[in-house]
Amino acid sequence: MPAVQNVLVVGAGAAGTATAILLAEAGVAVDLVDTKPDVSALGSGITLQGNALRILRQLGVWDEVRQHGFAFTTLGLRAPDAAGTPLAEIDDIRTGGPDLPATMGMYRPELARILVDRAVDAGAKLRLGTIPASLEQDEDGVEVRFADGSRGRYDLVVGADGVRSWTRHELGILLETCKTGMGIWRVFAPRPASVTRTDLFYGGPCFIAGYCPTGEDSLYAYLVEAAQNRSTLAPQQSLEVMRELAAAYHGPWDEIRKSMTDATRVNYTWFEAHFLEAPWNRGRVVLIGDAAHTCPPTIAQGAAQALEDAAVLYDVLTRADALTEEMWSEFHARRVERARAVVEASLQLGQWLLNHEQGDVSGLIGRISHLLAEPA
Repeated sequence: MPAVQNVLVVGAGAAGTATAILLAEAGVAVDLVDTKPDVSALGSGITLQGNALRILRQLGVWDEVRQHGFAFTTLGLRAPDAAGTPLAEIDDIRTGGPDLPATMGMYRPELARILVDRAVDAGAKLRLGTIPASLEQDEDGVEVRFADGSRGRYDLVVGADGVRSWTRHELGILLETCKTGMGIWRVFAPRPASVTRTDLFYGGPCFIAGYCPTGEDSLYAYLVEAAQNRSTLAPQQSLEVMRELAAAYHGPWDEIRKSMTDATRVNYTWFEAHFLEAPWNRGRVVLIGDAAHTCPPTIAQGAAQALEDAAVLYDVLTRADALTEEMWSEFHARRVERARAVVEASLQLGQWLLNHEQGDVSGLIGRISHLLAEPA
């Protein structure tokens, strides 16, 4: 029998929906709540490495993800010259195992829809536009009051509510989320036939210019620059700025830039990072995903690490008879240092670029990839 019989999951992103799916499938009563009225409404593209695909297969959504995404096995490097000259083709390590693609690009809202639908089908009770207002725990459970006045009592509360986690704040955990010094432009656009994998351009007006196919007819493209205050730009101005920056890059970028006409498809954010030292739980409340660790997307592991958190949490909960210190120790032993390695590697790659330093990029990525090829 699982260590818990009923669970509240706060946050319907990757970590939260994965937790809800796995626990509901195991017979646990799950309430899944999110402050947003529509969890699949926003976003551009997402890059999923093999270790993320491994968990998506465990969740029972791999066939649908494969149908809607775009899989590839190599990474390309191109020069920021007038031709976008190809420099290298690198075989990606299949961190999910030999029977899964190395990498998959996907439209982020589509992935969100698939995961939420799967959670509901598994038996989780979904409440959108809902936020907890307070929680109080004792030895036997957690009393939760919601903003609409309703209440619930749970054996466990899982805070999977993102970078600015309400749950973390409610627990009184002080964790500083720091800007890294980089900002990223993203756009969702049609996919030229020539784009069949991620290509990266280093140099030019941006630190990185890249793109990732997300489907037969779509991709997302991105430009990483020194962080600037872009908040005063109107949508059309944002589009014009991104088009101007993209004009320095060629090859497939020439077609991508021509297709960048919809200002609503452009967004700009700053890279941020934080890492919560163990323990990630306070009694019967535990933080996972971006609530506990977040990093810039320089090695595209944010969603993968959130999914791994959920899978390990499910595993320890369903093998234990109660919420014990031994159970939490196993959870932390399997997750904390692994997540720390990803955060530190992501930050190191960004710092090399900020410093204009020639670091051992391939060596660092190789070490992380070999680490992640072993299931958490």
